[in-house]
Amino acid sequence: MIPYHRLREAIVQAEHRPAALAGAALTPEKLAEIRASRRLANLLGEIRAEADRAVREPLPPLPFDDFRLFREQGTRLEYERPYFRRRARLLSLTLALLVDGDDKYIEPLENTVWDLCGEYAWAVPAHLPYAGSGPDAELPPDTVVDLFAAETAHALAEMLLLVGDRLHPWIAQRVRSEIERRVFEPVFAAERPLFWFAADHNWSAVCAGAVGMAAMLLVEDRERLAWMQARVCDAMDSFLSGYGDDGCCMEGAGYWTYGFGYYVYWAEMLHAYTGGAVDLLQGGKVRQIAGYAGRVALTLPACVNYSDCSPTMQLHAGLIDRLRSRIGAETPYAELLSLHDDHCYRWPHQVRTLLWAEEEPGRLPVPSAGTICFADAGWIIDKRRTPAGLFAFSAKGGHNDEPHNHNDLGHFIVHAAGETLLTDLGPGVYTQNYFGPNRYDDLHTSSLGHSVPVVNGCAQSGGRERRADIVCSEQAGDRLQVELDLTQAYGAEAGLNSLRRQFVWTCREGQTSATLEVQDEFEFAAAGGEVTEHLISLHRPQLDFGCVSWQGAAGRVELRYDPAVFEAALEVLDSQEHLGAPQTVYRTALQARSLARRFVGAWTLEVGSAVAADHED
Repeated sequence: MIPYHRLREAIVQAEHRPAALAGAALTPEKLAEIRASRRLANLLGEIRAEADRAVREPLPPLPFDDFRLFREQGTRLEYERPYFRRRARLLSLTLALLVDGDDKYIEPLENTVWDLCGEYAWAVPAHLPYAGSGPDAELPPDTVVDLFAAETAHALAEMLLLVGDRLHPWIAQRVRSEIERRVFEPVFAAERPLFWFAADHNWSAVCAGAVGMAAMLLVEDRERLAWMQARVCDAMDSFLSGYGDDGCCMEGAGYWTYGFGYYVYWAEMLHAYTGGAVDLLQGGKVRQIAGYAGRVALTLPACVNYSDCSPTMQLHAGLIDRLRSRIGAETPYAELLSLHDDHCYRWPHQVRTLLWAEEEPGRLPVPSAGTICFADAGWIIDKRRTPAGLFAFSAKGGHNDEPHNHNDLGHFIVHAAGETLLTDLGPGVYTQNYFGPNRYDDLHTSSLGHSVPVVNGCAQSGGRERRADIVCSEQAGDRLQVELDLTQAYGAEAGLNSLRRQFVWTCREGQTSATLEVQDEFEFAAAGGEVTEHLISLHRPQLDFGCVSWQGAAGRVELRYDPAVFEAALEVLDSQEHLGAPQTVYRTALQARSLARRFVGAWTLEVGSAVAADHED
């Protein structure tokens, strides 16, 4: 990433720790600008309301009864909801005190910080070793550095930078002591490095970035700090290795915001600390990653959302505007989010939004309309602007051992007139089972929850050997042809010699319709097999003879199939969204039985505008 001698020289020779480490010089003029901002007005109102609530109400407790639930019944939300409410309190009280300077926030902030410093663990129970089992079972829970312990350390350290001079000196003393004991010592003085130093996903960036920022804010010894940042750089190298040169985040847009966001926050703080001598946003691969959000954006906030990625993405205005202004990244316009849209109340997202969001950033169109190929990840996306809104198609290859993996090889998404009608369900509820050996029993992660075939009763299984190779991806004018080899996506029990899936997507410029032709070519080991083609939607379809149609508020998709080949049926499945809200999933099944050794199943999707369909009726 950067040679140690250059990093050390830049840190040791830095003239002083700049006041702009949080992202901007906090002058009276800057604070007045924040208070007067029309774009920030609603967010500031929510921050003040949350801070006033914290003045009136006691801090949410973290009782042992909730702490133990993850190990006893595998659920997380009972403990994590109040845990994150406490972080919301820290965030809102700090920002309200910073922006408004009202002394009424000082005492509740001091008490909040004192209580956070006394928590049994900053790591959440789902990330703690269980007493009595495993090689790490004897690690003291208050020295386990997971995502949230690292984030807590950074939040507390930056709180001192922003408003520490308004608080009792014992608060600063305790914060420094707890971060040193709970985070710096386990991260930098342990005999063996923590696992996330070598992780090629969001953990390495979030943990290292948060710890690295806390160190820049607190550590006075420049030699020690240089060595600490060199270790952070090692973790960031691991993080970047999880991306191909195509810049695709296989974990999805939410984890791009999370992992790459922390990379950017840390890199910008290091840039400020060294007076610009170290700039880690300029590499070609980093620039490719920076453009990811724009490339997967559909009609905002909708996005292409494979793996544990929600169908809508939360783009934090500070991060997005900074990437555009600093390195010219093609980023979509980011509406200012509610304070409460991030249920974890992550500190830097909101602080950098206050400090980095531009008052008039300009409403850019969705970037990269046309065909996008993430060659390393095996994703194809085609986006077309029409008078009826955005039409888009995406298909997924890759393998079934990706970060936050779903068994989804050959899965596809259809976005009609600004609305996703054939969808990816995104993440299920995070529980112990969800990240355990029974992960693929969950509808959201199983291939049974994706628009892919079931072959002789067999779903796809997990593992890197289960893969889908892009055989061809050819665009000619308004026509895109994609072919995937899905032979290795299924185990031997499926009785397949080969399986090819072909998509032909046609969307003509200026028209308010598109066509997707799907053809699956099976070669079985023996005759007499059966195939069930699944199509997944959150919209209830209408089934007619030879036709299935999904209609939303804006878009419409109509599937035509040969009823002499396929029999159609609808399954209504009860599920839950990521945070536990009930969700109804509509799985359409096209079943073909008693097949010859070679079978070609084909069907066509007519994609259009719901308004146009209404006019035709």
